[in-house]
Amino acid sequence: MTAVMYDAGTRLDASSFVTLLVQEREDRLAVRLHRPEVRNAIDQAMVDELHAVCAHLERTPKILILSGTPDDPEAGTKAVFASGADIAQLRERRRDDALAGINSRVFDRIAKLPMPVIAALDGFTLGGGAELAYAADLRIGTPALRMGNPETNLGILAAAGATWRLKELVGEPVAKQILLAGKVLTGEECLAVGLITELVDPQTLLDAAHALADSIAAQDPLAVRISKSVFHAPREVHPVIDTLAQGMLFESQAKFDRMQAFLDRKKK
Repeated sequence: MTAVMYDAGTRLDASSFVTLLVQEREDRLAVRLHRPEVRNAIDQAMVDELHAVCAHLERTPKILILSGTPDDPEAGTKAVFASGADIAQLRERRRDDALAGINSRVFDRIAKLPMPVIAALDGFTLGGGAELAYAADLRIGTPALRMGNPETNLGILAAAGATWRLKELVGEPVAKQILLAGKVLTGEECLAVGLITELVDPQTLLDAAHALADSIAAQDPLAVRISKSVFHAPREVHPVIDTLAQGMLFESQAKFDRMQAFLDRKKK
């Protein structure tokens, strides 16, 4: 089943990326934002490269792990996921650029990837960086995580998903604190409001992300893909879509194999 779901012969050319560091395995793709000199500010080049990652994962569904720059005292870099959009570029954008939805389109594409997306968050995760994290299915973080949306302080709004995703994730009161009052949440506060599901030491952040990916990879890939699609379907199409999706899975060979293996284990 895995060989069908993941085409090991089709791989991204990691050397072709400038703003991302990419590592690919059979069942997952680990992508690290890599513009440490500007705290991983999301510019047009990074957006273009994230689109390339999405195109690959749409053709070859795999788990995606997103992370940022780790703390490295020797290199003189502090941990950061993404400090936001590139303000130098943002300063020059006008109405037509806003209407093009430069960041919102790629974040929406990430949210709709066939397999789950995990965001491993450390340090500043602000503005567009926070909106990228909101687009993930699962988020884990460190005590040094600082997440928020300071866009209104810059005379704009968080228009790449925060105004609606954040309310769904943490509820209206907390979302309004972040979006209207500029509140920046610590890692502990993110955990308390459910914005992240796990708080880990910075040294073990990527290990924790891969452990979570291992748990997902242990499931039936087709069942995971269909469960994600059904989860995000509009309320009005349930329970019909649940029944139809279950009908598809009831015919899959993986269902028979996995249930038989379960019954065989019970007999021992």
